[in-house]
Amino acid sequence: MKKRKTPLRKCVSCQERSDKKTLVRIVKTKEGEVFLDPSGKANGRGAYICSLECLEDAIKKKALSRAFGIEISDETYEKLREDLKKHGK
Repeated sequence: MKKRKTPLRKCVSCQERSDKKTLVRIVKTKEGEVFLDPSGKANGRGAYICSLECLEDAIKKKALSRAFGIEISDETYEKLREDLKKHGK
């Protein structure tokens, strides 16, 4: 049986490539809503983060805003922090 390739993704903050399953996906929908996607299957543009520290760094660098092409509000960042803490990264 043929072995499948494991998809790799890059953290928007530290730029480190890692297995897709070890990273956390953040999604921007067509409506402009930004949220954490633990399933990794929600429709929309995705960006990946490897940890809470990288999320904080991405906020400082505005890496998520650049990745999605929109300005992200402080309330949205706070919600992402809470969700990431619940997710355990």
